[in-house]
Amino acid sequence: MSVTDRFTGLTSIGYQGHDLDSFLARLSAEGVSLLVDVRLNPVSRKRGFSKRALAAALDSVGIGYEHARPLGNPKDNRAGFGGGPDELQAAKQRFSERLDEPAAREWIANIASWSTERKVALLCFEADQERCHRDVVAAAVKTEARRLG
Repeated sequence: MSVTDRFTGLTSIGYQGHDLDSFLARLSAEGVSLLVDVRLNPVSRKRGFSKRALAAALDSVGIGYEHARPLGNPKDNRAGFGGGPDELQAAKQRFSERLDEPAAREWIANIASWSTERKVALLCFEADQERCHRDVVAAAVKTEARRLG
């Protein structure tokens, strides 16, 4: 987990390398009270990380759950996040353009607002935030939080 901006209470986590218990323990240790799932489709082959099961597990430890589908990375843009520096930059740029869509802007604004009041974690699979579209989401939320600030 990497803290994106302590002032706004925004953090980010990938569940890669975690089982459900270690994942919940990590969120609890960080003081997260709301998890925003930025996967396009919140399904997983990994036990406990699909939408309903994850929401129930989070609820059992006092953490809220929201699925922000408009902040998901389309399948055709995912490979670039695993590529070299040029592919990674191009994938981030393509994804950042999606954040200009009204539904995405609304989610960004909501997350920025929530993160001024509580600790919010952005969720996707990839452990390395730099290699995940949630890095772009986090930057947009941080910018919006400053604008609101």
